[in-house]
Parts: sequence; structure tokens; C-alpha cells
Amino acid sequence: MAKAKDTVSRTVIVALALCIVCSIIVSVAAVSLRPLQIENRNLDIKSNILSAAGLLERGSSSDQIREQFNRFTVRLVNLETGEYVDPQSLGLNDAMEFEQYRAASDPAQSRSLSSREDIAGIRRLPHVAQVFLLEEEGELSRIVLPIHGSGLWSTLYGFVSLQADANTIAGLGFYDHAETPGLGGEIDNPRWKQQWVDRQVFGDDLRTPRIELVKGGVDANTPDRQHKVDSLAGATLTARGVENLVNFWMGEQGFGAYLSRLRQGGA
Repeated sequence: MAKAKDTVSRTVIVALALCIVCSIIVSVAAVSLRPLQIENRNLDIKSNILSAAGLLERGSSSDQIREQFNRFTVRLVNLETGEYVDPQSLGLNDAMEFEQYRAASDPAQSRSLSSREDIAGIRRLPHVAQVFLLEEEGELSRIVLPIHGSGLWSTLYGFVSLQADANTIAGLGFYDHAETPGLGGEIDNPRWKQQWVDRQVFGDDLRTPRIELVKGGVDANTPDRQHKVDSLAGATLTARGVENLVNFWMGEQGFGAYLSRLRQGGA
């Protein structure tokens, strides 16, 4: 019996020792790989910003993506006033350090949206947001804005790029979502994304977003076609989510005040 007890005790001790050793190895690996994970995440975001701006070349290397992205100026914007915010006032060294989606979950850095306001289904709106600006030959060329909102099964995260007039869409893309492949997942289809290029966000008042996804398609005879994009076949709720989130972020609750300031000569 004594030998049997010793065998069980030793087995338990060995198992515990292995668990402890494995836990230490996993913890050390997680800590040591954390900087690489952050760098890969940032690289993915940069490539999606370039893609929305129409500047991402197929097969670009990591170094090429970083080089292209370095042409952009990253700023922080107060969404209520449309004015720029100094990163140091938020305890940051630069605007790239700002974690917008974490800020949205912090009551001190965001506000709750009423059901009337929240057409994008995001619940909370951060006080401050990032913007990515590209200048060419001293003139503003692209304005890339982060957007997100509810689809059918998931929250869609992406970027919309505007031309210098702060009205004409230069590109749109989503980098994170869980919509149904072949249906709502068609938001990743390059042919569908191409339809957004040169669409106009605002009407004549340059205040009210008018983007609309249309069932049955858009052609040369469609009234106000400059504001319209083909809907997604079999994915009505995803399409409605995209329409709502784009109009939300371009409107007064989102970047509307900032875009208005840009059109008037600066933020």
C-alpha cells in the first residue's frame, strides 16, 4: 500500500510541476511576443488605411507599407467641436498611441448615445477620434477616418477615405467583421468596394449625409446616383448596417463638425 501511495503522490507532484513549468513557458512567450503582436496589429491597420486611401499596392512588403504610411499625418480630433486635440493633453507622446475603441468603453473618455442618436449601434461615442491626413505638394489629398458599427452578426471596423473636398469618397474598406461569407461578407469584395469611389457623402447643404445602399442596383438613370451604392444581395441587414454606420460617422455625431471645419479652411 505504501508503494501505491508513493506512486500516486509522485504522479501528482510530477503533474503539478509540469503544469507550473508549462505555465511559466507560456507566460514568458506571451510577454516576449507581445511587442511583435502589437507591431503586426499596427502594420495591419496601416495597410488598411493605405487600402482605403487607394495607395496600397498589391504585394507590398512590410517596409513599403511603413514607408507609405509615414506620408500621413496622424491627428486627434474633438468630435463635438471638430478641433484638433494635443496628444500630450491626454498623456500621450503622439496621436498613434491613442486607443480609440478602448476610450469608447471608458465613461471618462466617452458618452452614451441615445437610441435616436445611435443609428450605427455602437452605444458609446469617444470624445476624441483619430484622423489620418495625406498631403501632396503642400495640399491636402486624402482624409482617412476610422468607422465602425453593427452589421448582422458582428461589429464592422473599417476606414473611409475622402478626397480633399471632405465630401467625395476615395475608398472604403472593413478590416474586421464576422459577417456571413458570400452574403454580408461581400463587403470585402473589391468590385463592391470600387462602387464607393467618387460617391458624394453630402447633399447640397454639405451637412446631411445621404449615402444609400439600393436594392436592385444603381445605374445611369438612378436619381441622385452620386449618393448611392448597390446593396448586398441576400444581406439586407448587413447592407443597412453599412449605410447607417457611414452616415453616422459622416454626420454631426461623428466627424461632421471636423469635416465642416476642413471645408471652411482648417480645423
